[in-house]
Amino acid sequence: MTNWILGLTGGIGSGKTAASDYLASKGIAVVDSDLVARAVVEPYQPAWSAIREHFGDAAINADSSLNRGWLRQQVFANPDERRWLEQLTHPLIRARTLEMLAAATSEYVILASPLLLESGQQTLVNHTLVIDVPEDIQVQRACQRDANNEEQIRAIIKAQIPRPERLARANDVADNSGPLNQLYEQLNRLHQSYLDLAKAHHSHE
Repeated sequence: MTNWILGLTGGIGSGKTAASDYLASKGIAVVDSDLVARAVVEPYQPAWSAIREHFGDAAINADSSLNRGWLRQQVFANPDERRWLEQLTHPLIRARTLEMLAAATSEYVILASPLLLESGQQTLVNHTLVIDVPEDIQVQRACQRDANNEEQIRAIIKAQIPRPERLARANDVADNSGPLNQLYEQLNRLHQSYLDLAKAHHSHE
C-alpha cells in the first residue's frame, strides 16, 4: 500500500513549521526535508567522508560536524562546487526521503520542504499545500526569528520561487497572515479533506 503524501511548503517566515507541527499533533507523520538533508551529511556518513575528501579539513569542525558556513561560502562563490555538492547529496536526500515517506504508518504523510516546488520534490507528492503570507509579513517574522537583516531576508525571498507562481502551483493555500488560531481553523478543514483523499486513494489501490 502506498501512502498518500501531502507536500507542505511556503516561503521563509510563512509559518510552515507551525503548520506541520499542528498536523503532527493530530497523529500525522511529518518527513522534514531539512532534517533529512542534515542526516545524510552526519559525521562519518558516506557523504560526509566525500565532502571531507573533496574540500579538505576546512569543511569539518573540531567536533566532526560539517562547517556549514564555510561550505556555503565555497559553493556560493563557485557554481561548479555547488553542482558537485548537489550531485553528491541530492540523490541521497531523495532516497532517504522516499524511505521515510514509505515507512510512515499514519493515515497520510507530510513531506515538509521549503524548496518543494524549486527542487522537483513536488513529483513525490499527491497534493500540495502552501502556507502563504504577504511578503512584508514574511520579512517582519523572519527578521524577528533569526535576527537576520531585512536585506538578507529579501535576498532569500528573491531566491525562492515567486509568490504568484507558488500559489498557482498549490492545490490548497492556507493564509497565515492572521493569528495562529485562524491558521489552525483552516488546517482543521484541510486535514479532514486529506483524510478523505487518503481514504479514496487507498480504496483505489
